[in-house]
Amino acid sequence: MKYSMLINWSDEDQTFVVTFPEFGSCQTHGDSYQEAVKNATEVLKLLVETYKEQGKALPEPLKLDKQVV
Repeated sequence: MKYSMLINWSDEDQTFVVTFPEFGSCQTHGDSYQEAVKNATEVLKLLVETYKEQGKALPEPLKLDKQVV
């Protein structure tokens, strides 16, 4: 399944912060964009594994509206 990752620079923390819209307040970060993506990919894998282990239904992935540019 494909899930969203929103990556934003935080001036306050001087790091890239990654949030996961489908999973609520869960987030991670990285000192570089590449590190943020790597960490986010690991977190998503752990989230999916944890949901499955706990018997929780996975959230539906968000879909980008084709009219949004």
